[in-house]
Amino acid sequence: LVMLQDYHLYLAPRFLRIGMRPRERPTLLHFIHIPWPGPEYMRILPPTMRQSILEGLCAVDVLGFQTGDDALNFIRTCETHLPRASVNFKRGRVWYRNHTTHVRDFPISIDVQALRQLAESSEVARFRSEIEDVTGTRQLIVRVDRSEPSKNIIRGFQAFEEMLEIHPEHRGRVKFLAILVPSRLGVEVYQDYLDELMAAAGRVNATYGDSEWEPVRLLVGENYPRAVAALQLYDVLLVNAIADGMNLVAKEGPIVNQRDGVLILSERAGARQQLESATTVISPCDVYATAEALHQGLSMPPEKRRERADRLRWLIERADITDWLCRQLESVTELGL
Repeated sequence: LVMLQDYHLYLAPRFLRIGMRPRERPTLLHFIHIPWPGPEYMRILPPTMRQSILEGLCAVDVLGFQTGDDALNFIRTCETHLPRASVNFKRGRVWYRNHTTHVRDFPISIDVQALRQLAESSEVARFRSEIEDVTGTRQLIVRVDRSEPSKNIIRGFQAFEEMLEIHPEHRGRVKFLAILVPSRLGVEVYQDYLDELMAAAGRVNATYGDSEWEPVRLLVGENYPRAVAALQLYDVLLVNAIADGMNLVAKEGPIVNQRDGVLILSERAGARQQLESATTVISPCDVYATAEALHQGLSMPPEKRRERADRLRWLIERADITDWLCRQLESVTELGL
């Protein structure tokens, strides 16, 4: 069994099969961590390029995606762009060049036990104390992201600003803590985005802040223990990405949070498939709806917060990273590969 990972190796499966006799070929399982677009978006690629990608992936035995929608999009893409491919939507199969590729979804997850051990460390406790000193008795909105345009950070700040405008009762009583990991700063568009999001946070602080209250606090740098400490303390966790294969912060937060915090989750994040029943789902481009979701999360009765937090923990614990791996191995066994 050879298990390949992600878009860097789209072409590898076909190369692994070239020149090998059928009995010599390993079982190939390829898992894609990023969202798979619909067939209309694949038209952006030159025909030879998209055909090479599809031929590579159709050389595997089991092709795994984060969500059912991603798996469906892949089958639709093969139906549209791969000549002579035969697809079966009901069974999740693509038949191409006398080979069957079984298309499945295996939502990735986190190592719950390891995360909880880290959360109990003295290093995390030190960062938690520092954050508590900064926030005081105020409620806390947290986001933890890479500084990438797809994470939609600026609209998150705009939504917070909108909430302060239409619900002034929150002024002075809530703090937005954004922990951002710099990403690809050697690429101009990413550096520009970091500058823009810092300017957006500055505008909120200039408009609503005063000598006693800083509405938005930005912490830029790669420091995982500090991020875990912040996740322990949120009243609302905002995950409003424009597109995410999964977004593991949405799973890490509920596991370590100590305040029965509310998760606001983008409908475009893969985590929605598993966690929707215990989250507030928003459209990532709807600033007003996100502002209202922030208000509702901060105002939610304790009993409802506790009920949702308990359900989130249960959903994540029952489908951790070990379950993710086992489901893939079981699929190989069940298919008789």
